[in-house]
Formats: sequence, C-alpha cells, structure tokens
Amino acid sequence: MAKDLLFEIGIEEIPARFMEPALNQLKTIMTESLAEAGLQYEKLATYGTPRRITLLINGLDEVQPDRRTESKGPAVKAAYGADGQPSKALLGFCRGQGIEPADVLTKEIKGVEYVYAVKQIAGRPTAELLPEMLSAAVHKIYFPKPMRWAYNEMRFARPIRWLVLLFGADVLPLEIAGVAAGRISRGHRFLGSDSVEIACPAEYLDTMQKAYVIVDQSVRREKIWQQIKAVASVAGGTVKPDEDLLSELVYILEYPTALLGRFDKKYLEIPEELVVTPMREHQRYFPVYDAAGEKLLPNFITVRNGNSQHLEIVAAGNEKVLSARLADAAFFWDEDRSHALIDNAPRLEHIVFHEKLGTLSAKVARVQKLALSIAEKLGYAAEDVRDTERAALLMKCDLVSNAVYEFTELQGIMGEYYAKNDGETEQVAAAIREHYLPRFTGDELPKTKAGVALALADRLDSLAGFFSQKMIPTGSQDPYALRRAAIGVSQILLRYELELDLAELCAEALALYEGVKQEMTAEETLAAMNNFFRQRVDNILAEEGVTYDVINAVAGLELAVPLVNYRKAHALADFKQGEDFVQLMAGYNRAANLLKNVKGEFAVDAALFEVDAERELMAAEDEAAAKVAAAVAAQNYPAALKALAAIRPQIDAFFEAVMVMADDAKVRDNRLALLQKLVGLTAELGELSQLVAKA
Repeated sequence: MAKDLLFEIGIEEIPARFMEPALNQLKTIMTESLAEAGLQYEKLATYGTPRRITLLINGLDEVQPDRRTESKGPAVKAAYGADGQPSKALLGFCRGQGIEPADVLTKEIKGVEYVYAVKQIAGRPTAELLPEMLSAAVHKIYFPKPMRWAYNEMRFARPIRWLVLLFGADVLPLEIAGVAAGRISRGHRFLGSDSVEIACPAEYLDTMQKAYVIVDQSVRREKIWQQIKAVASVAGGTVKPDEDLLSELVYILEYPTALLGRFDKKYLEIPEELVVTPMREHQRYFPVYDAAGEKLLPNFITVRNGNSQHLEIVAAGNEKVLSARLADAAFFWDEDRSHALIDNAPRLEHIVFHEKLGTLSAKVARVQKLALSIAEKLGYAAEDVRDTERAALLMKCDLVSNAVYEFTELQGIMGEYYAKNDGETEQVAAAIREHYLPRFTGDELPKTKAGVALALADRLDSLAGFFSQKMIPTGSQDPYALRRAAIGVSQILLRYELELDLAELCAEALALYEGVKQEMTAEETLAAMNNFFRQRVDNILAEEGVTYDVINAVAGLELAVPLVNYRKAHALADFKQGEDFVQLMAGYNRAANLLKNVKGEFAVDAALFEVDAERELMAAEDEAAAKVAAAVAAQNYPAALKALAAIRPQIDAFFEAVMVMADDAKVRDNRLALLQKLVGLTAELGELSQLVAKA
C-alpha cells in the first residue's frame, strides 16, 4: 500500500533569492534519504511561495521493506586464536553488531578471508521514519544568511510559524523550533484565512488556491508571464523577456494579478536606462515597448499580490512612486550635464579604491599607462591610441555623478552618455561603457579598440594589486570579483585571438604599483596570477567540451600567451578523433614508459646502430623535427601533430626490431636517446602521455 505525504513549512516572508536553492536542497535531501531507507514513491515535488516551503510526495510506501545488511569485520586470521577460539577483535566486532561469534560468515576478498556480520532488519512503518527524516532535512537546508528568533538555537531563513505534516489523512507527530505539526495551514495574508484545514495531501493544491495561494511556482510563473503579455497587448505594446525579474516576482507573490501603469511622456526624453532602471531594479516593474520592441512607451506593468479588485487604486499608488523616482532621475541627468565629465576627475582623488591600493585617481593613472602599453603591443593606429588615452582619463568619472550615485547599476552607461554630450569621439564614449565588459560569462565583449585595451588594463590592475596583498580568492570567497576579472581577460584574449604575452602584462601591471607596500614578492605574486589564469583558461576549455585529459596534457606548458595554449588544446582534441591517434600513442606511450626511470640526457650516436630500424627512426625523427618546428612557429598545431603521426611506421618497426634495454650499456643508452628525441618532439605541443583513448 502507498499514501501521499504533505510537509509544509510555514515561515515569514523569505527573500526571493533564497527560495529556489532551498527547494532544490530539500528535494535532493529527501530523495537521498528515501533511497537510503529503501522507500519507493511515484513522484516527489517541492513547492515554494514567500510564506511556505512545501514537500509533496505521491504514492509513498507505507512500510519500509525488510533489509539484509553485511558488515565487514576483521580478517579470519585475526579473528581466531591458535586454539580456534574467538579473539578479542572478533568479540569486539560481534558486540558492536549485536550478534554472537557463531553467527558470523566468512568471505574471501582478493585472496584474504574476512568475517562478516549478516543481519536481516525488519522494515519499519514509514510513519515512524518520516518525522525524524523530515526534521533532519529541515536542519540541513543551507541559507546564505540564516537567522535565529526568540530563544531558539535553530537557524533558518526566517522564523517558522506553522507546520503541516500529513501522511494520507493522518497527522504525524513532529516539532521544530517549538512549532508542532498539524493539518492547519494559512492562506493569503490579506485575502485568505489564517486557518486553512488540509484534509489530505491530494487536496492540498486546490484547497490552498481557494485560499488565494497558488502553491506551484511553475503555475505562478506561467500565470504571471501570460498576464504581463496580455496587459502589454492591451496597451498596444510588448514586453521583453526578463528571466531574472520574472523569477523574483514568482517568489514574492502568492496570488499574482498584473496591471498597467503610466508615467509622464516627458521622461522619455532622458536616457532609456534612467527610466528602465528605477522600474526594474527598484520597483520590479516591466517596461513596455512598442510593437517592434524598440521604442519605450510611457507605460509599465507591475504585478500585485492579490486579486483584480481596485486595480485602479493600486495602479495610482505605483504611478506616484515611480513618478518621484523618475523626477529624481531627470534632475540627476540635468545636473550631471551642467558640467563636463572630465571635471569630475579631481574628485576621484578623494575616493579610495582600496585602503591598501590607493585612490581611484591612482588606479586611473595606472590603467592608463597599462592600456597604452597594450595599445602599442596590438599595433593601434595613432587615432586609436589617442582615444584609448582619453577614455582612460574619463572611464571612472561617472562614478561621482549624481545618476550613478543613485543608480549604481548604470556605471559606465551614464559615462558614455555624458561623454557624448561633451562632444567626445564615439570610440571614447563607447570605451567608457565597454571597459566594464564582459560582466559575466557569456556577456558581450568590448567592440572598440580603446574598449578592449581598457577592459584588459582595468582587470589586470585589480588582479595585480589584490594578489600582491595576498587577497587571493579561496573556496567560494571572492569579495573583489577577481575570478570574474580573470575570466573577462581570458575571454577577450581568446575570442579576439590576441597574441598578448599575459605574463609580461601581469608584470607590467604589478610594476605600476611602485611605492605600494606588498605582502608578497613580485615572483610569488606573478606565479599566483599565472596559476589563477591557467585555471580560468582550463575552465573555458572544459565549457567548450575539451576533455580533462587534453586539458591535463597542455597544463604543463607555459601560459605566457593563453591563445597559444588554447589552440594547442583544441588541436589535440581534434587529433584524438583522427585515425592516427591510437596507433601513434601506442608507440609514444611505450617510449614514455621506458624513459620514466631514466636519469640524464643521452646523445644519439649513429655508429652504435645495429639494425636499419634505428637508422630509419632517426631519419624520420629528424624530418619530423623540422616539420614540427616550422608548424609550431606558424601556430599550425594540427600540421605539427600530423608530422608526428607520419613517423608511426618507423616507431613500430623500431620496437619490433630491437630490445631497447640491451645488455650493452652503450647500445642501450643510444636507443634511449632515440626515444628521448621522439618524446622531445612533442614538448611544445603538450604531455601526450596524458591523453586517453576513447573507450
């Protein structure tokens, strides 16, 4: 027989960003717990609203199945004495297992016999297991910022106010943080009842909907999005998909109803971002665009946590709030344009970038020098160099503007607008915004040459500074977003195929901190930065489907120019798919294995050759060496690998014709020298012995 299970944790309003991880954790924990207990079920689902976390399981076994357990004990030779009597080791093992020595069984493992305790454990009623299992699950859920309340020792996202625990129609005994479970839930805070009785799990979703709570977040999501699109259509416009905003709305509402609001058309004259940001970031509104999705309309869509009654009053209230925010935005826009952007530069001298790394003004000076160095290395034209230098001076000036002070999300964006207003070139204005790109993996990259130079220089300056102070990310801790900075540098270098010497740039960036006390030596800092960048490039390769063995094969190569390692990794990955890979690697790995314990370098002496296979291998190696060197110089790594694959017949013939580890030391060393030369051919392509053939 099977029953349905309902477990609802009633809480005070939980932050939206906490809910999805919590639901996933609860689902994972309970899936594992039920599997460990041997309990079967038809379906397990978790649901969440701002005031509840719910677990609903359909068709859960009523009784745990009987189980047979085997526990390994000591080896037989240690379990019994010379007289055949149980030893202390066996007696202690039996006491721990609750059995008699006569009840143990023996089993052989890899030629050694061990004693085993085999027990038949009768299954318990599921109703007895669930309270302990669910209590443990609740305590295991992790929240970034848990809290305590009253005099409870327990920590949770928000105070627990009620619990519902039903197995079938029966209430199971459970108490958490002083709250006892029952069958009474709570409906919508304003529209529903504070006492909603749940007869059984099968009726839970319908019962709660009658109390104005749509428990299923997927249903709420679809309802919200369809309502938003319908309201936009009525206004003659469209809305752009915004998964982050939609997800937030899903977990701050229990009974959503979308409605249309309006604002004064005059605010359409200020930059679109100054209109959309207060809507989206501060008020959780969806902006409305024209039918083409290009032009902003003087409308917005908000979603209330309630029904459709008195929507005009709700709309008026939201319009009043937004009007005040837009009035501020318009004032900031006019005030910031009353003077040139460059006039903000002196104020950067009074803003600390970091207490150990100086002011923003000092950072701007360092970034400008490094960006100009990058521009020179990349061969920028004189005009692009001038724009890079000018954009560097202006890139942080909008941080002290009124608009960015109020709406920090607009850093760089407002700088571009102000630069255009001041008559700066298109490239200078764009570079101010672009130096923040990419903001995350997969984000757009800078498109202007000045933007590329500044984006690289700004990130390298931060990495060099923080690394020199031993502020290196560990585990999940990365308060200065240094991983994101390194990923940004790597993405720009790889996507634009920039053959910049990263080691040289890191050294230049670090040298610009002259006069700043550092916690590590330059060598230590640069070594740490090199390792940090290697991990980022490895991650990018892994995301592109390059296998771990290929990544390991290039791991030992110098990472001075990431693009080179990147190309070599992809060349090796493609090589693995070809026909020559398995045959070549058989001979190569045999050579590498023979050389593992060989110390010293040997020189090939043709006078010591005894068979033609030796002469032919040396000739093939010489020819391949010339081809590999030329291909590597041209960065044509597939051609280099093809040249290596071409000597496969000579490698095979060599191993068939000779015994490498000959008795004659001179002959042996000469043959090892041939193998060292063979393995050395791959030195600049990676450690081929790391490559694994496909199963």
